[in-house]
Amino acid sequence: MKTRFTPAGLLRSAASLLLVAAVSGSALAADKLKVGFVYVGPVGDAGWTFEHDEGRKEMEAALGEQVETSYVESVSEGADSQRVIRQLAQSHDLVFTTSFGYMNPTLKVGKSFPKVAFMHATGYKRSKNVGTYSARFYEGRYLTGLIAGHMTQSNIIGYVAAFPIPEVVQGINAFTLGLRSVNPKAEVKVVWVNSWYDPAKEREAAEALIAQGADIINQHTDSPAPVQAAEEKGVYAFGYDSDMTAFGPRAHLTGSVVHWGGFYTKTAKAVLDGTWKAEDTWGGIAADMVKMAPYNAAIPKDVIAQVEATKAKIVDGSFHPFQGPIKDQQGKVVVAEGVTMSDAEMLSLNWYVEGVQGELPK
Repeated sequence: MKTRFTPAGLLRSAASLLLVAAVSGSALAADKLKVGFVYVGPVGDAGWTFEHDEGRKEMEAALGEQVETSYVESVSEGADSQRVIRQLAQSHDLVFTTSFGYMNPTLKVGKSFPKVAFMHATGYKRSKNVGTYSARFYEGRYLTGLIAGHMTQSNIIGYVAAFPIPEVVQGINAFTLGLRSVNPKAEVKVVWVNSWYDPAKEREAAEALIAQGADIINQHTDSPAPVQAAEEKGVYAFGYDSDMTAFGPRAHLTGSVVHWGGFYTKTAKAVLDGTWKAEDTWGGIAADMVKMAPYNAAIPKDVIAQVEATKAKIVDGSFHPFQGPIKDQQGKVVVAEGVTMSDAEMLSLNWYVEGVQGELPK
């Protein structure tokens, strides 16, 4: 069972849920684990929030009558998110906050609700009842870079990016490393839109990059607007978070897709059986938290074979996208040959690798 809230109607809806539970007196309802989700964008039919909601649905299907879920969509990062998280905490046992900007609000609310379990996506701060989780997006990014290196004709790849935080920089760098491993002449141009979800800005950025010669568009934003722009302009694109093939059947080559359902189910089970702890989870392809969208028929079979072989090496640990030698924009070796960047180093990336044009905003 799930309930959908909007930020404006959350307080009234939460109160209604509490009233219904009190009046019913149902032991079954009382025993259900109530799980709430806070989404930064609309659920829609593609992208980051869409995939989190697909994960919520998968968890519901797996646990059935053991859980009852609700969500609030399009919650801005900041004061509004703290209000929404607090209201959910009043009537839920487990709360997932699914955007980087919810980190401090989640921690603040967590202090007031020590018996509620909180999980914050893509964050790095934890407490006794606030854990963190993310996916190793960079693994899929590297693989899309391999494809781009073979498919580009102009050697200019456009990248529509949200905010200049380590998570996004990490993806740009991983993509560029994969790109230049097969095509050292190719370069990446980045346009920052300073929003996770703004279809108009995303489309404008994609069109600007195409006008500058990009024949492939990649993105770290939530809407399919860049893929749609690529389809209309006759260039290729990589979607992100979810399979965006439907929005650009000819343009969409593939994409790094996140899968949250297994993790959400595992976390809810741990809360139900009393074994949950506020820890950090960072899973990739091997953990089934990162997948690749279907490959476009335009990609040569030998390229797909190379991508699949590299993916297998990532899974078995014999290859890592951030293993040296790695050079920065100035051509200086910053990761020596035979050395692999640590998780801590990847999670604090604030510089571009060689092959990315322009300066990283501070």
